[in-house]
Amino acid sequence: MTPTDAEGALDQSLAGAAGSASTTGSSPGSATPPARATAEQALEEALALVSRSPEGGAGGHRASAWPQAREAAVHAGAGVRPRTHRVPLAEALGEVLAANLDALTDLPSFDTSAMDGWAVAGPGPWSVRAGGGVLAGSDRPEPLADGEAVRIATGARIPADTTAVIRSEHCRESGTQLFADRPVLTGQDIRPRGQECRSGDLLLPAGSLVTPAVLGLAAAAGYDELATRPRPRVEILVLGDELLTAGRPHDGLIRDALSPMLGPWLTRLGAEVIGTRRLGDDPAGAEALFQAVTTSAADVVVTTGGTASGPVDHVHPVLARAGAELLVDGVAVRPGHPMLLARIGDRAEGRHLVGLPGNPLAAVSGLLTLAEPLLRALAGRRRRPRYTATVQDDVPGHPHDTRLVPVMLSGEHAVPLRYNGPAMLRGVAAADALAVVPPHGARAGQDLEILDLPWASGGCFT
Repeated sequence: MTPTDAEGALDQSLAGAAGSASTTGSSPGSATPPARATAEQALEEALALVSRSPEGGAGGHRASAWPQAREAAVHAGAGVRPRTHRVPLAEALGEVLAANLDALTDLPSFDTSAMDGWAVAGPGPWSVRAGGGVLAGSDRPEPLADGEAVRIATGARIPADTTAVIRSEHCRESGTQLFADRPVLTGQDIRPRGQECRSGDLLLPAGSLVTPAVLGLAAAAGYDELATRPRPRVEILVLGDELLTAGRPHDGLIRDALSPMLGPWLTRLGAEVIGTRRLGDDPAGAEALFQAVTTSAADVVVTTGGTASGPVDHVHPVLARAGAELLVDGVAVRPGHPMLLARIGDRAEGRHLVGLPGNPLAAVSGLLTLAEPLLRALAGRRRRPRYTATVQDDVPGHPHDTRLVPVMLSGEHAVPLRYNGPAMLRGVAAADALAVVPPHGARAGQDLEILDLPWASGGCFT
């Protein structure tokens, strides 16, 4: 049995232990995550770990610790010179502001009525002005004389010399007179000009995600287009001769589960997926992989499979031939330890390759470990807030590596799910998140870091 086979067997045994109980197996152990290092310390640790082979390393891969691998991905993306463009509001959704959003006008830009009712001047009772009332969008109304009232709609411009607006339900008409049913306070139900902001005020800083609410704010403040950082472009290369694109598995062939999954997943992570291709494991496939890696128009190339050291695993040789720099070459995480991150070209202008393992859940692990932090940094987005949840049951652990286990979030607990082997999708398809399980496992009641799945946490507006 090769080291890779042995580690795969260990992963399967952990999955089997998890499946033997109602939700998970039981294995003692607890650990607390290390204190978060500074960015500089994290980078140094990540670079140092690239040259280390921890216990249980597979196939000669120099595995980085899971937290440091994620830091290396963030650092890689942050080092790329950002692209910017100006787009109409409707095309900016899900992108990141490349410049501060400053108010182009006062908001509101004139005194407006906050309610349907009556604009009144001076103390009551008031004489009702003959004719129609003041509607939203109408021309500037005539000023009110002292003791006069006029009907007014929500959002309409306040006549000059108005004392207050009285809601319709708080007053009554009697002939040509208007009477208030309760005390009237000066300025009530009037939104004064500039109440929300003054022209030139900072509304949102550069780096803010453009959400539907941001689009509304930008429109209200007078914008027709925004300066944003475009989504990182991603090309997906699915490697393997054993993959079917239709029908049931047969004769040693299996369905390609990754092509239908990766494009939508990466889109929800904020990427613009420009294409998905399948390449074989033969020499022609290796040459096609080299051409794709060196000529792709994508900011990030995502490959699946071929990251280990088998006879048809071409990713490492292709990267060496392309002169790429391996930033992460294996990660001490299960599933997904053969994942990698490489830079192609110089740091400021270069592109990146994220190599995902071929097993489906292992590929998901690679997406959340390396692809998500890299894409967020390339897009200029802030890191996701870190949070923990209490795990409901014991979760078995790996002797040396972090485990990522699908969980369902229920109330205040994270419920570990069965079917969490590296080749399985049944567990993650029902999951809300992945729990980060430290080496040696976790006890029921222990707090674990949670990685939300993009559809469970809202993801990008795409």
